[in-house]
Amino acid sequence: MEKKQVHYSELGLVNTKEMFAKAMAGKYAIPAYNFNNLEQLQAIVVACVETNSPVIIQVSKGARSYANETMLRYMAMGAVQMARELGSTIPICLHLDHGDSFELCKSCVDSGFSSVMIDGSHLPYDENVALCKKVVEYAHQFDVTVEGELGVLAGIEDEVSAEHSTYTKPEEVEDFVKKTGVDSLAISIGTSHGAYKFKAGQPVPPLRFDILAECEKRLPGFPIVLHGASSVVQEYVELINQNGGKMEGAVGVPEEQLRQAAASAVCKINIDSDGRLAVTAKVREYFGKDPKEFDPRKYLGAARNELIKLIKHKNETVLGSAGKA
Repeated sequence: MEKKQVHYSELGLVNTKEMFAKAMAGKYAIPAYNFNNLEQLQAIVVACVETNSPVIIQVSKGARSYANETMLRYMAMGAVQMARELGSTIPICLHLDHGDSFELCKSCVDSGFSSVMIDGSHLPYDENVALCKKVVEYAHQFDVTVEGELGVLAGIEDEVSAEHSTYTKPEEVEDFVKKTGVDSLAISIGTSHGAYKFKAGQPVPPLRFDILAECEKRLPGFPIVLHGASSVVQEYVELINQNGGKMEGAVGVPEEQLRQAAASAVCKINIDSDGRLAVTAKVREYFGKDPKEFDPRKYLGAARNELIKLIKHKNETVLGSAGKA
């Protein structure tokens, strides 16, 4: 059966244009939460409705194949409908995180995504430009917004893996944005993917706010994105380790640094690992307390409640997006 092209507006989704314009003006950041199952998505919707926050629900290539692309489209549609039935009009964007090819980005645009990221940051500069431009030309026909990336983040997240980070070169940003036509730009200023961002027991190096300021100066009023921005909440790490887990030395980005970034040109902050940790911590704790339990609704329900709590905290005290929908 041939797949019919679906426009994101049919699913009730929005692209990032208006969201980012408001975030830039209001000096806050839009939360972009990764999900790959029903419980995570329910938690994101409930928490963002309860805090009246705009939200970007995002999936990686791996999460999309895990959830199944058709199922995922209806999950996104269901998320919008669920928010509306809770009496909320919060804007919801469905975004592809770290798209690695034109074909994947095109497939997402065709199946109802309202925003895609094409990550050519590992390629030579000119190849990154050419790939981004190709995705932009396709996506913009359907009013789908595109995020590009300059600079490489270290760490591992799904298919994205790099040994060392390379900071974004501010002198490249204007040329890149002009040549590609991207709607937002992910930059590398010291955040990294995964739960082991920095060496345990050593002071966390501050983010390179000088690079951010220089990018902001060269691209006034242009939306900047921070990837790898989980704080790696230590109470979750401890809970995991107390209940049979092995996550020694997991360290993330301090929340006060993210608050500072959110008040600048950064208008989208990606959070994935913190959600994974919250879910895992609660599931492990549940089994620790009740090893006889085998009903997934019980332990996944506990995990979902914890995730709601975490997301509300992020929206209210870190990103500043609460009350901004």
